[in-house]
Amino acid sequence: MTEVSFQPLTALQRAEALNKAAAARASRAAAKARLKSGELSVAELISSGTADDAIARMRIVELLEALPGIGRVRAAAIMEQLGIAASRRVRGLGVHQRRALVDFIDEK
Repeated sequence: MTEVSFQPLTALQRAEALNKAAAARASRAAAKARLKSGELSVAELISSGTADDAIARMRIVELLEALPGIGRVRAAAIMEQLGIAASRRVRGLGVHQRRALVDFIDEK
């Protein structure tokens, strides 16, 4: 097996990476706040994941927990009921999983 060696980041590269990560966290936090307030629907958030890489990397469990009245236990139960893995992210949802999630939330 070949050994992979990584070169350490320069100070500038590290600073850029930290800024990019902070912007992504802020974007996800803003989306979750809009979801919680009702400004944004689950369907809109999931569809925005195709254009926004930060949203695409959001875990589905975080998305569910951002909804009013849904905590960790209920989010885990919903995901199990819909057949969505706990580690799944918005980008990783299949077409049927997206539809099932949106339909489930809309029914509630």
